[in-house]
Amino acid sequence: MRSIRPSFTARGARRARRRTSSVPAAVSLASALALTATACNSGDTNADAQASASAAAEGDGKITIPDNIKDKLKEHGIDVDQWKDGAWKDWNKDDWLREAQDYINPIIEGLWDPDRMREAEDPDTGVDDSDLSGDQGVTDPEPTPVDAKAVPATYHDNAPEAGKVFFDSPEGTMVCSATVVEDPAHPGKSNMVWTAGHCVHAGKSGGWYRNIAFVPSYNNEAMATGQLEAAAKEEVAPYGVWWGDWAQTSDQWIEQGGATGGDGASYDFAVIHVTPEEGGDGKSLEETVGSALPVDFEAPAVAEVESITATGYPAAAPFDGETLYQCQDKPGRLSISASDPTMYRIGCTMTGGSSGGGWVATGSDGEPALVSNTSIGPVTAGWLAGPRLGEVAKGVYDSVSEKFAGQ
Repeated sequence: MRSIRPSFTARGARRARRRTSSVPAAVSLASALALTATACNSGDTNADAQASASAAAEGDGKITIPDNIKDKLKEHGIDVDQWKDGAWKDWNKDDWLREAQDYINPIIEGLWDPDRMREAEDPDTGVDDSDLSGDQGVTDPEPTPVDAKAVPATYHDNAPEAGKVFFDSPEGTMVCSATVVEDPAHPGKSNMVWTAGHCVHAGKSGGWYRNIAFVPSYNNEAMATGQLEAAAKEEVAPYGVWWGDWAQTSDQWIEQGGATGGDGASYDFAVIHVTPEEGGDGKSLEETVGSALPVDFEAPAVAEVESITATGYPAAAPFDGETLYQCQDKPGRLSISASDPTMYRIGCTMTGGSSGGGWVATGSDGEPALVSNTSIGPVTAGWLAGPRLGEVAKGVYDSVSEKFAGQ
């Protein structure tokens, strides 16, 4: 039986910063590697309802949502006003929305303020190296650790597609990393973000996480933690807060993804479609940040990839989650289960919080492209592994793009 320990490295130092949670420990599933389902035909009216739920705030601070939208949400047992007032904190397992068509994420304006973003924890689960025993001889030798290097400020000039995903789980406020990617249905105007599945869904024993939002170029000026404590929201999130009005992952993640490090890791990817919290100026996410990466689903075999660069915001010790880092290395192979696709693995000292961050390599057309995302790493934090993106990942990606093609 596989031995799994808490996320990447010690998390105790950051626990003291977490706000007190009233959530029962029995439903404490946020450390699962995670997200959800493909569902090409999964609840368009649901997504439309949620997208419309970003109505402007009235003078009393409450979000005005049309009655017909409220009715659609109530079909899932959600009263939006109660949800805004804190009902989302109820993680009763029987009521936790799980299936692909159940995704609901009403915007709560102002929820993700600088303090809440700064206090978010990493959700990741580390793998005990001695437990990688199902590889059937496929796994390459463990790579030499590569020291993560801080991305120079400003992040927008050096890694404009990178950002953070924030969300709420039974364990509290959580954070991952993510990448702005191209949308085939809206060239030059994408609102799509790539991340890890476990950053949006708890896998086989849980459901969708809540209050999912993306912040591109978080802490763009690379301010130190002390400076961030006094920083305005515009400094922390210079390109705004973008809420996930739809998200999808693989059916395999929903069925297999679990609170143990390797379960479902080969399918641990997700696509989030986003909308600006405050309505914005009519520009898409891609237009706002000025860039989006193509996704390559036909990347060369591991042995043919000369170099991969992984980007993310590591939050577990010795990092604090406020600084963007990168690792560059030639990948090797990691096989956790003979029945699942082989994963990429690189040497890298990034820790939890970097999950979901994009892995960029030279694509099949010779240009830089996203070819994977950070999924798992060891307790000792010397390497990272990410899924190879094939037909299943392409199905998730295409489904999200097609869902919003006419909008």
